[in-house]
Amino acid sequence: MIDWIQDALSASYFWTKSLHIVSVMSWMAGLFYLPRLYVYHVEGLKKQGVEADSDMDKLFQHQERLLLRAIMNPAMIATWIFGLMLVFTPGVVGWNMVWPYTKGASVIAMTWFHHWLGYRRKDFLNGKNTLTGRQYRLMNEVPTVLMLIIVFSVIFKF
Repeated sequence: MIDWIQDALSASYFWTKSLHIVSVMSWMAGLFYLPRLYVYHVEGLKKQGVEADSDMDKLFQHQERLLLRAIMNPAMIATWIFGLMLVFTPGVVGWNMVWPYTKGASVIAMTWFHHWLGYRRKDFLNGKNTLTGRQYRLMNEVPTVLMLIIVFSVIFKF
């Protein structure tokens, strides 16, 4: 890599790391909340006996769209940008260890889950959701497990 890029990345390390952590926190908040919104969406419509395309359905769709597009998507992109900047900062990643690979695999899985949630939003939008509130509750555990793997990988650096 070009020396001036390495110098710039090293000089901005604490800013990059701080922005990465803030981005991850924002992304995780959305990954925890969107499946919960889906639970409320499914169960709220069922409990009220309300059909798809009702005012309540449209309200949930609006909230889900804003969460995904205004918070989660930008936070995911920022997480990836600042994370890659850290990866390319000299001395941050020890490629001879296991932790960068477990973290990387978990981040890729988290990104897949993010997109899976986006496809579920389209199911609601098209009136084709087939999942139950219980299934969305179970899926709500996915980001928790991935977060634990990522945090323990980075802290313990095994």
